[in-house]
Amino acid sequence: MSSLKNFADLKSLGQQLKQQQETQQKAEAERLEREKKAAAEANIFRSSIGTVAPIKTASKHLTPPARPEPIPFQHLADEKSALQESLSDEFDADSLLETDGDLSYTRAGVGADVVRKLRKGHWVIQAQLDLHGMRRDQARDSLGEFLRRCDRNGLRCVRIIHGKGLGSINKEPVLKHKVRNWLIQKDEVLAFSQATAADGGSGALIVLLKS
Repeated sequence: MSSLKNFADLKSLGQQLKQQQETQQKAEAERLEREKKAAAEANIFRSSIGTVAPIKTASKHLTPPARPEPIPFQHLADEKSALQESLSDEFDADSLLETDGDLSYTRAGVGADVVRKLRKGHWVIQAQLDLHGMRRDQARDSLGEFLRRCDRNGLRCVRIIHGKGLGSINKEPVLKHKVRNWLIQKDEVLAFSQATAADGGSGALIVLLKS
């Protein structure tokens, strides 16, 4: 009986070993099949994209140069056109000027003491524009731009130097009269008066602007 039992145990053990071997062989076969399939798919991918070369990169990072801001040529042209239309050379300011020796001017509603304060230097001159020697069109454009800049910066009292006309044809102070005409046409101008001798005399104006 003992020998039969041992024989049965050996037979059972042999079967177990055989099953384990079959299981391992099956697992190995499945692994090889998976690897074969993966290799085939990789070959398909490589053949479809062709030869691949690495991308060449620069050794240093180069920052592109800053692009200049666009110049608003049309906007500047429109402003110049509007300025030329708003400052007329045909405007006659003689009737609006005070008949004093300085041909001063005050806008309607502005107190009569304003010109007197201008002459006495009540307001500090914050900026000036020198038009002396400029041609008429250049002077008109420069005056308009200067007044716009003063308005943006909140300036109140400025000096406009137009010259005495000693170097002009027939010694006539053309700009002197033109500047007065242009200033009267600008709404931001409240008053002006001829400068004192120390500030330019008859060759300049002291102008008070809206605050």
